[in-house]
Amino acid sequence: MAKRLLPSLNRVLVEKLVQPKKTAGGILLPETSKLLNAAKVVAVGPGERDREGKLIPVALKEGDTVLLPEYGGTEVKLAADKEYLLFREHDILGTLVD
Repeated sequence: MAKRLLPSLNRVLVEKLVQPKKTAGGILLPETSKLLNAAKVVAVGPGERDREGKLIPVALKEGDTVLLPEYGGTEVKLAADKEYLLFREHDILGTLVD
């Protein structure tokens, strides 16, 4: 089993952020209260090449928090307890900034 996956071309490996099930005050939140479909970027590919062969780098970097579409991506299991998703850069909806 691979210890680290390096995405190819313009692909981005993300780990979904789990929404808290409890508030800071201890109130339990129902499953229907999903706020955002957010994920943390774990690894990025080098980018893709244009017609002239020049490398177009990926605009995202490791550690960015991104907004994902509701459906899509390829599920990847690298460890027994961790699940990741692999997206193309243009499928990611945007970057979340504090």
